[in-house]
Amino acid sequence: MGYKTKVQLISRKNGADQYYINFPTAVAEALEFVKGETIEWIIEDKANIIAHRPMVPASSVDGHKRNTAGPE
Repeated sequence: MGYKTKVQLISRKNGADQYYINFPTAVAEALEFVKGETIEWIIEDKANIIAHRPMVPASSVDGHKRNTAGPE
């Protein structure tokens, strides 16, 4: 399931329009974004945009991944 968000346009009097795309709170919290963090946008094609984090903070989860599926 994807998270939907709307593209917002801020039209300024001097003609310097800006477009904004917001991350839903659930996505931002899951990725542990911090205020002022830099994200790089990569255009794959006209249907896909990739957001890249050049500086990723250390994980807040200690240890190894757990196998929650149970015994095989």
